[in-house]
Amino acid sequence: MVAVGMQATATAAPEGGRLDPGALPANISAAERAGLISAAEDREAATADALGLGSKTELRVKDVVKNRDGSTHTRYERTYAGLPVLGGQIIVHRTPDGSVDGVDKATTARIQVPTTKAAAKHKPAKPDAKGSKAPRKVIWAADGTPTLAWEKVVGGVQEDGTPSELHVVTDAKTGEKLYEWQAVHNGAGNSMYAGQVEIGTTGSSGNYQLNDAQRGGHRTLDSDNGNQVFTDADDVWGNGSPSNTQTAAVDAHYGAALTWDYFQQVHGRDGIRGDGVGATSRVHYGNAYSNAFWQDSCFCMTYGDGAGNQKPLTSIDVAAHEMSHGVTSHTAGLVYSDESGGLNEATSDIFAAAVEFHANNSEDVADYLVGEKIDIRGNGTPLRYMDQPSKDGSSLDYWSSGAGDVDVHYSSGIANHFFYLLSEGSGEKTINGVTYNSPTYDDEAVTGIGIGKAEQIWFKALAEKMLPNETFAQARTHTLQAAGELYGADSPEQLAVAHAWAAVNVGDRPGDPGDPGGEGEFENTDDVAIPDGGAAVTSPIDVTEVGGNAPSDLKVAVDIKHTYRGDLVIDLVAPDGTAYRLKNSGWDSGDNINQTYTVNASSEAADGTWKLRVQDVWSFDTGYIDSWKLTF
Repeated sequence: MVAVGMQATATAAPEGGRLDPGALPANISAAERAGLISAAEDREAATADALGLGSKTELRVKDVVKNRDGSTHTRYERTYAGLPVLGGQIIVHRTPDGSVDGVDKATTARIQVPTTKAAAKHKPAKPDAKGSKAPRKVIWAADGTPTLAWEKVVGGVQEDGTPSELHVVTDAKTGEKLYEWQAVHNGAGNSMYAGQVEIGTTGSSGNYQLNDAQRGGHRTLDSDNGNQVFTDADDVWGNGSPSNTQTAAVDAHYGAALTWDYFQQVHGRDGIRGDGVGATSRVHYGNAYSNAFWQDSCFCMTYGDGAGNQKPLTSIDVAAHEMSHGVTSHTAGLVYSDESGGLNEATSDIFAAAVEFHANNSEDVADYLVGEKIDIRGNGTPLRYMDQPSKDGSSLDYWSSGAGDVDVHYSSGIANHFFYLLSEGSGEKTINGVTYNSPTYDDEAVTGIGIGKAEQIWFKALAEKMLPNETFAQARTHTLQAAGELYGADSPEQLAVAHAWAAVNVGDRPGDPGDPGGEGEFENTDDVAIPDGGAAVTSPIDVTEVGGNAPSDLKVAVDIKHTYRGDLVIDLVAPDGTAYRLKNSGWDSGDNINQTYTVNASSEAADGTWKLRVQDVWSFDTGYIDSWKLTF
């Protein structure tokens, strides 16, 4: 990573924890990734059976992430009776030897509906707009009880001229709209100019093409010329002026190359999908179109030429922003609506900043601003500020209960602000010649850990832990987990994550009641599969800085999903290994356990690793630990 120059009142980073390199993503080739996916596909049925998903449910591999220590994290989509399940994604975490180490589910509800036959009167008509698709029958499981539904995609254009792929989900029984989201992810960025740069081309004298063979065959096309690939006779492209049609193409092509290099060199990801295949860039879209957008449907980025067709949106951070939408789509799949939509937009801004710092281009200096040179507003101000998002007049500095109702480009400010604080800290400082002054919700200071560590934490959480309908609170949990796995529990990096989230009003500061690092509640929300009639499994909770002994009325709240709870034996295991029996097996055919037990643990030191140990002692029924919590 490129070092960030710090002047003025910049604060020193805390002494860091020791990085566990095994927790970083492995740098695997496209062929190796294909092998991992094939192996996961071979055990789709066995995995579905082991998770007790029911005979009508099948799994389909979406992505596999492998860490350097050999552990893997496999994302699955679900079908029920052959119908796609929207909101049913599952992540299975496996140790290097292939054993299941945990399971995360987008929904804990059992996927089932009374019938898959829909009433014809409530089937939506296919919209007439260009780009629309015929409605398809699905199971809607992202909110509440799983429901038979119709999903239609409405094409056409949005108000600013951006193409539309609006997904609308309606109840198949009542016709009621259940949810909608936009699949075309758009945003705005910097000036086109990055100076003289090297770009990847193919061909020979008289016929060169903007086709980057070193980066998956990424091509750059001319929307004004029937989306034909740009060609040139002497392999010298553009002249730095928007009057030359090649200039915007050079910047888009260069930005795509920098983004490819960043994800490959920093995160070991071979292209947007990790499969070694380059996407496509399209420039000169529309007339004076002041935006850019990503579409999964064409695996492409599209750029307008900006005000008066003189300010193409083809700078480094715009390219990185748009390509990062693709990375998000092929990892966490953050839905472009509500709080997950804000996290989606923020992820693109976060990696846009990270790509700029990695590129270290002297003509487009790295910063935590978005659109500072394109001047879309015409008043010389950036489009967005990561250090204090509200300076744009619309973005949110801090979380509130209405954040999910705000446009995703503005609710993104919450996570953008978090990332800036985690990287650089609060207060006034100058970085690469740009002055920042980042406030905090509680007026308490935050000390940054550097963008190099912050970007690793965010990517690990995105690729291995986040789920499509992620909330800001869940993002806090997942980034804390990622920081703990990379740098250790209670490391300065993990504590900095908690401080930075608290500074944007998501969770408490370390040491506050109710938060790890202080007296109160400690919780583990990671799913752990319980083998049918097999060995006991455990779920840990690290308790720190409580001090003294545990109370005589230690509360142990247990949430276990299981189809025959009488099969289960449950123990609380203290840090010294002492086991406290919470539940014996017995003749109880009921589903699930959602109960709080009280334990006299006054002879045990409070600080240390406590474990919930669960064993299924009979065959035929399965389940998993959903979550559990200790209250001191």
